[in-house]
Amino acid sequence: MADVNTAKEYGDHAAHSLGDAVTHVDVVGDEVVVYTTRDSLIKVLTFLRDDVNSQYKQLMDVCGVDYPERQERFDVVYNLLSLTQNSRVRVKVSTDENSPVPSATGIFSSAGWWEREAWDMYGIYFSGNPDLRRILTDYGFEGHPLRKDFPLTGYVEIRYDDELKRVVYEPVKLTQDFRSFDFLSPWEGAERVLPADEKNRDA
Repeated sequence: MADVNTAKEYGDHAAHSLGDAVTHVDVVGDEVVVYTTRDSLIKVLTFLRDDVNSQYKQLMDVCGVDYPERQERFDVVYNLLSLTQNSRVRVKVSTDENSPVPSATGIFSSAGWWEREAWDMYGIYFSGNPDLRRILTDYGFEGHPLRKDFPLTGYVEIRYDDELKRVVYEPVKLTQDFRSFDFLSPWEGAERVLPADEKNRDA
């Protein structure tokens, strides 16, 4: 969009054209953000791709956001680009751990990779994705590492066992090395005498 006013006009156009498929529209900066539901997601994405005033024909990214305090803890965010209009639009839909989001692979072929990443990192399920499997973590990985409740240490650690000649999975072990403080080191506890300090001592 050229400016905020143009973005607002397009947001109104999209909301009017899509009706109940759009819950509301925001303008953040100079970009339109369209909020929809899982049931209306495919309709909204198809409109944004095919509408003559939209032509958002490139899906640049699909990502997840985790809000664990909400009942529907995840937002799925679709970032679309229109080269014709020289603008971007963002589509957001919320879901929980058990409710699938319709796959956008039938509209944008690139969605397959992004949806696999969202599944791998957040555990967001996309119904209709023909190849929904992990893409960044290992096949035996437990959990989804970008969830806010995922422990920083993970659940297992992986190492190569030279005796077994294979990779093995083991419970995480956190070892705290014994720290010996040398107070005679130049960095800790050293007594520094500055010029004229002897005057203060005499006093």
